[in-house]
Amino acid sequence: MRLIRTQGRRARDAAAALAQLERRGGAALDAVLPAVQRIVKDVRRGGDRAMFRYAAKLDGLEDRARFRVTQEEMAQAWAATDAKLRDALSTAAILIRSFANGQMPRSGCVRATEGLAVGQVVRALDSVGCYVPSGRHPLPSTLLMTAIPAQVAGVGRIVAVSPKPAKETLAAAHLLGITEFYRVGGAHGVAALAYGTETLARVDKIVGPGNLYVTAAKRLVAFDCAIDMLAGPTEIVVTSERGDAAEIAADLVAQAEHDPEAVAIFVTTREELARRVMAEAKTQSKGNAVAKEALGRNGVAIVAGTVEEAREITNRLAPEHLTVDAAEDVEWVRSAGSVFVGGWSAQPLGDYISGPNHTLPTGGMARVRGGLSVNDFVKLITVQEYSAEGIAALGEKAALLGDAEGLTAHAAAIRMRVKKASRARRGRG
Repeated sequence: MRLIRTQGRRARDAAAALAQLERRGGAALDAVLPAVQRIVKDVRRGGDRAMFRYAAKLDGLEDRARFRVTQEEMAQAWAATDAKLRDALSTAAILIRSFANGQMPRSGCVRATEGLAVGQVVRALDSVGCYVPSGRHPLPSTLLMTAIPAQVAGVGRIVAVSPKPAKETLAAAHLLGITEFYRVGGAHGVAALAYGTETLARVDKIVGPGNLYVTAAKRLVAFDCAIDMLAGPTEIVVTSERGDAAEIAADLVAQAEHDPEAVAIFVTTREELARRVMAEAKTQSKGNAVAKEALGRNGVAIVAGTVEEAREITNRLAPEHLTVDAAEDVEWVRSAGSVFVGGWSAQPLGDYISGPNHTLPTGGMARVRGGLSVNDFVKLITVQEYSAEGIAALGEKAALLGDAEGLTAHAAAIRMRVKKASRARRGRG
């Protein structure tokens, strides 16, 4: 980790470093984009033939008969999973489902004014594809986090894909009752989900994190198939004035072990605390090669001049994960994917069992959106109903707006109803 002071002789260098941190993400996708474009184009045109060619080359799938995971395989994986882990998966699923249920928007109607009722109906997407990475680590938690909100939303068809699904991931699929699971991944898996092949029918939306190739493919297909977000390497910011150095470092190391490109940042006004956190992070990451590399590349301790500046820097960074000292600190947080409050709230708890989703915006995108939620799996369809009284009260005003915009047919369609309402009212008179 490196130390940055925002005040003093190196203030200009600090400002440049902070600006670079704000612009993180996105550039790395450009490097893989040409290769990803070829893959996506091939699968879109060639269907199964192209998809299986890439699956054999990149995923090691030699036997097409193993492409679709059977219900028996998922059941066997569940049976072979340690009872304590089955209990942990079940507990996580319960808490994730409970949180998603609380997020679910409601259908409803209100009377806006006399003669006008307006409202919304909530409809689930027809189909979604849940991408579960299976590279450096098995990630059954990602299947829970992507599939459960879709189930709560009422999505009719939920497809899971993972190039080399671990036993734990297959066990999680059995727990959730997933019926459609394919051994495919990478850019070719994303393309297959987006455009469909002879074997894998297309979906309406693709959700879930992945490597650079997966993320670049999601960006390419986004105009043809909805996606959740372009999630890059994981990020953690801890902003603290009184936290425990060992605990802060433990969270930094924990998120850093996800990826050599992970970003780990500590923000404080206390240089002594910053140096203790840096020393602890160095010690704790000694036996963890990935975390050590990530902290060396992207580990930063920022010493701000004031608490207000520390808070402003934090919001500028708009981190995926953020830890703060106390509940009152949440009041100043404007941009973050998920906030962890106090020393007891270890960030990895949110990766697994708390309930809120761990699929979160990275690269500063927390400035404009939150994490994956049940809202990503539904459509809100607005509804409006006028009566004769409503048209009489509002019709001419709306028609005048049509006149002002030069849209004469708009105005005419409205005035036709205004006249009809007037006749109806005279008839009643």
